[in-house]
Amino acid sequence: MKALSLKEKRDSAKAERPVRLDSTLSKGLQILEALAKSQNGKGVTELSRELELTKSNTFRLLQTLTALGYVRNSESKAYSATMKVWQVGHAVVENLDLPSIAAPEMQKLSKATGETIYLAVPEGLSVLYIDKIDSQKPIRSWNPIGGSAPLHCVGTGKALLAADYGRLRDQVRGHLTRFTDRTLTSLKRLDADMAKTQARGYALDTGEYRERIFSFGAAVRLPSGRPVAAIGVSVPDVNLSEGREEEIGELVRRAADGVSESLKTL
Repeated sequence: MKALSLKEKRDSAKAERPVRLDSTLSKGLQILEALAKSQNGKGVTELSRELELTKSNTFRLLQTLTALGYVRNSESKAYSATMKVWQVGHAVVENLDLPSIAAPEMQKLSKATGETIYLAVPEGLSVLYIDKIDSQKPIRSWNPIGGSAPLHCVGTGKALLAADYGRLRDQVRGHLTRFTDRTLTSLKRLDADMAKTQARGYALDTGEYRERIFSFGAAVRLPSGRPVAAIGVSVPDVNLSEGREEEIGELVRRAADGVSESLKTL
């Protein structure tokens, strides 16, 4: 066995040495995370008890976070996180390289289905296609990268709509444009479809945007649960054998879940 050089021994020792955390920074971030998850804010006593910190230390850290603009103090003496926290998180999301992160799952989905795979992000009441893998079959569906489609009638769009339906329901009302005789144009029918989508974990478009083109979609979520994208499969009905709908839907759901798990490690 080859003996390690002095440099290799030093590098190995550094790798094994535990990381020393800055105590003040660590405690401040703990407070910020606790406040970001709280709807009504928290007082000094509640925070100190929850995080096992002294009241004086908790108060001092809160004053620093307030001075920096990350925390505010209400008249009821409850502290809460400000929009500055959201702005930082939003900047991180905007800089995510979603195509690269989603690529491994999209490749697996392409091999498993042989059909066209899409990665889409929400843009108002539409989805925007930011990446795709083309089908190699003679009959295939086609949408360009940079193309868009309404939320209420394609697989990726319906997946994103279902994932945030409480907020988007009123917004989509009045925008249920008909594209084929299968398009869901009533809120009652859309409500029922969203309930099914939420229950099974994937959306299904049965030719609602383009005749004879089925599409499946599932939402990709940030660790907070917020939907940030959707993975989809688009299948011409002639390629969709009997009983395969559920199989493809589950494959799409697992692919989206895989990308969501990857986002937790970033």
